[in-house]
Amino acid sequence: MFQLGKTIVSEDIIEKEFVCNLSACKGICCVEGDAGAPLSKEETKILEDIYPTIKPFLRPEGIDAIEKQGTWIKSDFDELETPLVNDAECAYVTFDNKGTSLCGIEEAYNKGLIDWKKPVSCHLYPVRVKDYAEFAAVNYHKWDICDDACSLGKELQVPVYKFVKEALIRKFGENWYSALEKHVEDKK
Repeated sequence: MFQLGKTIVSEDIIEKEFVCNLSACKGICCVEGDAGAPLSKEETKILEDIYPTIKPFLRPEGIDAIEKQGTWIKSDFDELETPLVNDAECAYVTFDNKGTSLCGIEEAYNKGLIDWKKPVSCHLYPVRVKDYAEFAAVNYHKWDICDDACSLGKELQVPVYKFVKEALIRKFGENWYSALEKHVEDKK
């Protein structure tokens, strides 16, 4: 672990390799698990605001879940999350003709209809950020369903922090990311 500003960062994000391999995993991370995507308070407001715009991109099951549960939910642990369809996939998930999970929010973003790509927790994956009173912990989340992404990352020699560069900058800013790169260079 090392400190960058008000973050404590796991060495794993620079030592582990990762590149999503959608053709192998079919986006199962949006379907598996026991909770929706973590959200910030600001993101819950964004979801409320953009829902009418993204609704045409969603599946009927997702729309039904959102209209019954809301555009976001509070978990039993008081954490903010995206709602789920039948306690399984994220309500914002869509599927292409090959059965690959896609994000309805990101589809609307890619069409230029909204200016918010998706929840930052999704964008950052496999990096997870946990906010505490004095700092944020930045960790690599190892999940066996992402073994193909780890293999591809190793093959292409792409460390986690480079794979999620855009998301890390979105979360922490350019200066933070530059400091991360300097830390990596200094370790060589």
